[in-house]
Amino acid sequence: MNLRWALHFMLLSLLALQEIHFTAGSRILAAFFLPGKSHFMMTNSIIRELVKRGHEVTFITPFSLAKENLGANYKEIVLPQYDMWTDIKQMSNREIILDMADVSSLKFLRMLQVMGVHSTDFAFEQPEIQALINAEHKVGQYDLLLAEQFYNEGALILGHLYQIPVITVSTFGNTNYFSELVGIITPWSYSPHGFMTFTNRMSLSERLLNVFICGTEHLMRRFLYYPAHDEVLRKHFAKLLDVVPTTKQLERNISAILMNNYMPLEAPRPISFNQISVGGLHILPPKPLPQHLQKFLDEATHGAIYFSLGTQVRSADLPPEKLKIFLDAFGSLKQRVLWKFEDDSFPNLPANVMIQKWMPQGDILAHPNVKVFIAHGGLFGLQEALHYGVPVLGMPVYCDQHFNIHQGKADGYALGLDYRTISTEQLRSSLLELLENPKYRETMKRASRIFRDRPLGAMDTAMFWIDYVIEHQGAPHMVSAGLDLTWYQFYLLDVIAIFVATVVAIIVLPIWILCRILRKSQKQPKRKAKIN
Repeated sequence: MNLRWALHFMLLSLLALQEIHFTAGSRILAAFFLPGKSHFMMTNSIIRELVKRGHEVTFITPFSLAKENLGANYKEIVLPQYDMWTDIKQMSNREIILDMADVSSLKFLRMLQVMGVHSTDFAFEQPEIQALINAEHKVGQYDLLLAEQFYNEGALILGHLYQIPVITVSTFGNTNYFSELVGIITPWSYSPHGFMTFTNRMSLSERLLNVFICGTEHLMRRFLYYPAHDEVLRKHFAKLLDVVPTTKQLERNISAILMNNYMPLEAPRPISFNQISVGGLHILPPKPLPQHLQKFLDEATHGAIYFSLGTQVRSADLPPEKLKIFLDAFGSLKQRVLWKFEDDSFPNLPANVMIQKWMPQGDILAHPNVKVFIAHGGLFGLQEALHYGVPVLGMPVYCDQHFNIHQGKADGYALGLDYRTISTEQLRSSLLELLENPKYRETMKRASRIFRDRPLGAMDTAMFWIDYVIEHQGAPHMVSAGLDLTWYQFYLLDVIAIFVATVVAIIVLPIWILCRILRKSQKQPKRKAKIN
C-alpha cells in the first residue's frame, strides 16, 4: 500500500512540474494577414491551444478572438479586412464564387499570387503593424514567429527584424513548390499538382500536363511572384534596413512547416524532417447539438444528409432552377436533410428539409444518423467527414476542391457531381448510391481508422514541434543543406556537365584524333618508285 501511494505521489509531482513548465511559456508572435475565413479554422485552433498551454501570444489577424476571453496571455492586433474579392473579380471576370468553376488552374494560381502580394502590402500599411515594425527594442521580445504559408511570405520579415526562428502553417497541406522551401526534390511523375484532378498514378498525358503546370508555377513564382513581393518589402523596409532581404532569403529562415494533411488524404511522397503533418487538428470532441437540431436528427429513422458548401461558397447564390433541382431531389427521399443555407427563409421547403444560416458542422457529422455529407470538397470539411466516417457527395467549385473530391472517388468513399450540369435524377441516384450501397460507408470507416491512428494526436504533434523549435533555437539541424546550394548544384547540373565532358574526353576525343591522323595520311603525296 505504501508503494502504491508513493507511485501516486510521484505521478502527481510529475504532472505538477509539467504544469509549471507550461506556465512559464514562450512569447510567440503570430502574423496571419489573408482574410480567408476557412483558413482560420486551423489557425485559431493553434492560437487557442498555445494560450491554453501557457504561451504568451500576440496574434495579428483580420478576425478577432476577443469575445472568447482567452486571458492575460493573449493579445491581438486586428487588421482591417483586405478586400480580396476586388482582385478576384478583376482577374477572373466573375461576379460570384460559384462562377469560378471554369477558371483555369494557371489563372487561379496567378490570382492567388496577386492577392497575396496586395494583402501583404495592405497589412504593412496598417498603423499597428508599422508600430511593430518600428519598435525600438526588438531583440528578445519574442521567441518565435508563427505565420501562414499561403502567399503572404512578406510576413516572414518580422522574424528577420526580431531575430527569431519561424514556423509556418500551411492550411492547404503539402504542395509541390514546398520542395524549394525545404531543399528536397518532389517527383512530378507521381506527385500531382493540388489543382489537378489526378491521383499519384498518372497516365502519360496526365504526367505531361502535371509537369507543365508545376513547371509553369515554378517560373511564375520565380519571375513574377517573388519580384512583386520583394518590391513590397523594399517599399516598407528600405528606410529601416540597410539591406532588405529578398523573399527567398526570408524563406531560408523557416524552421518547420505545419501542414494540414495526413494519411489517407495525402498519398506518399518525399518530405523533409521539418515538414510536419498535423491535418485535422481543428477537430474537437463533439459537443451537444442545439435542441432543435438534436431532435431533427434523432428522429431521422431512415438517416440524414448534411449539405454545406463551406464558408466562401453560398448555397443561396445558386440560381432558382438549380435550387429547384435540389429541392425536388431532397423531397423525393425518405431521409432528412440539414442544409446550411444563407437566407432566412425558403418558399415551398419539403417537410424533410431544414435550413439554417450556420450549423455546427463537426457536431452534426458526429451524429450516428448522418449518412452522407454533400460538400464542395474543401480540405477542412473532408477531414471532418473522414474523422467521423461519413461518405461524401462532392460538388467542387475551385482550387484544391477538384483534387480532393477526385482523390475521394479514387479511394472509394466519395462520388462527384458538377453542380453546373446537375439534374434531379443525377443528384437523387448519387445520393441513393451512397446511402444504400454499404461499400462507401465501409471504405470510409477504414479510411477513418487510418486518419485517426497516429502515435500522437494532431494538435499535440503541432505543439510538440512548436516547443521543439523554440527549445532548440530554430532547430537548424532539421533544415536541409540543399537550401544552401545554387540551382545548378542542387540539380547536379555541374556534376552532369563534368560527366559529359569526361565521356567526350574518353570516347569522342580519341576518335577525333584518329580521324585527324587518317585524314592527314590520306593527304600525303605517294612516293614514285625508283627506276634504275
